[in-house]
Amino acid sequence: MGTVREAIDQRLKDFIEAQRVFFVATAPLSEEGHVNLSPKGLEALRVLGTHQVAYLDYVGSGVETIAHLRENGRITLMVCAFEGPPKIVRLHGRGEVIEPTDDRFAELRSGFTSTMAARSVIRVDVERISESCGFGVPLYSLVGERTQLVDWVDRKGEDGIRAYQREKNARSIDGLPTLRWVATE
Repeated sequence: MGTVREAIDQRLKDFIEAQRVFFVATAPLSEEGHVNLSPKGLEALRVLGTHQVAYLDYVGSGVETIAHLRENGRITLMVCAFEGPPKIVRLHGRGEVIEPTDDRFAELRSGFTSTMAARSVIRVDVERISESCGFGVPLYSLVGERTQLVDWVDRKGEDGIRAYQREKNARSIDGLPTLRWVATE
């Protein structure tokens, strides 16, 4: 069952930001809709405060998280240790999609060292923080970051990425609207 924490203290912040991969889960309101679970990486997750985190949402073939957050805001992030002592941290909350055209994007984006283009920043107001043992999570060692996404984005260029997003990121797999800027072009 684990332990529910009152806030993200310095110890949890250090743990969360040290992990190289995390997972994001969202779901639409419809029972027929698809629950989404996505792995994330590439130096993307930051703790903004005791009850707030944000991550860079890089361009990809799916856009379910954005669609679900626009529809209902529900999100859970899970961070687990693959090296060192076993631990799992789950952050349940309400997420917000902040696109590059939004006034707050530049300020939030500046908190990340990655220079790769991001289609949004996902900011989460954390309502529940739980910590559990992670005894069943295997040990893995990081060999390195994959370069394929960075290389692909570089090859596409800004115009190519925007065209890709217009084609592939306009609607979720359940037909929900996603990126606002795509709808206005």
